[in-house]
Amino acid sequence: MITHFNLLANTLQSMHAVGARQDDVFISFLPFHHIYGFTYFLCGSIYLGATQVVMGRFHAEECLRLVEKNGVTVIFGVQPALLAFLSVPQLERFDLSALRYIWIGAAPLAPSVARSIQEKFRVPIARHYGLSEASPTTHCNPPDHPKEGSVGIAVSDLEDKIMDWDEGTRQMKPGEPGELAVRGPNVFQGYWKHPEDTKLALRGGWLYTGDIAWMDEEGYVFILDRKKEMIKYRGYQIAPAELEALLMEHPAVKDCAVVGIPEENLGEIPKAFIVRKDHQALSAEEVMAFVAERVAPYKKIREVAFIREIPKNPSGKILRRVLKVG
Repeated sequence: MITHFNLLANTLQSMHAVGARQDDVFISFLPFHHIYGFTYFLCGSIYLGATQVVMGRFHAEECLRLVEKNGVTVIFGVQPALLAFLSVPQLERFDLSALRYIWIGAAPLAPSVARSIQEKFRVPIARHYGLSEASPTTHCNPPDHPKEGSVGIAVSDLEDKIMDWDEGTRQMKPGEPGELAVRGPNVFQGYWKHPEDTKLALRGGWLYTGDIAWMDEEGYVFILDRKKEMIKYRGYQIAPAELEALLMEHPAVKDCAVVGIPEENLGEIPKAFIVRKDHQALSAEEVMAFVAERVAPYKKIREVAFIREIPKNPSGKILRRVLKVG
């Protein structure tokens, strides 16, 4: 249950956080029915009086053509769109000189993808973070001081803290992981006709996001993964997003996902689903060895499957439940 006040508050918070201006030109390819597209494109552009170029359906090459033709200055997107851009042949033929920033939200951004985009587009790229219950933005990297791997600091008029992920009653110190909790004018009123779920999410005025994160000394937040998606192996907690970011560093990996697969006596084991780059050879053994050399023993990939495409929703989130049952 999100009020008009929640939406208005977050529209102002979001546009201020990303440094958007009236003279900006947005390229809109995210669905307007999703909270990301709704707040940034519908509400944000109207609030600013900015220009908006609307695509009926996303196509990477057509998007770049429109960016060039209309002098687009800011891209608000998701990682799958960036991967599609990187697959466009002769990317350098497009004039993207009007572009001044790329913002990525809705799902994790692999550092390797961010570096490749930054190199080819020659503009800063940074993450922001939110959830529908917060209308959605809660954190954003300051445009003049982004940190790689971080979703940034709390937006204006918002408080944040990291709480222990078992009971949610003890605040964690900088560098210690726990559940991210936020409080501010953009936080929703609760779940419609679900009082028990509302009671779990809203505690003492704080929204418990369900995301495991840690905060550094400067207040920058680093998301590890969804609490419910953490893989539990022999009593250890493993963040799939951490392994996915590592796998994306492999030169033969185009896209990937990691899920926990039930295993007797072990709890769950990490299984990787890999999309190979075109004409690239890669074996399961190579994948497991690549990860094993770079992580603690309990985080190793135990199974690998090669597939043609990673299932994702329109906002770019991996549909892990589809992989688990598939």
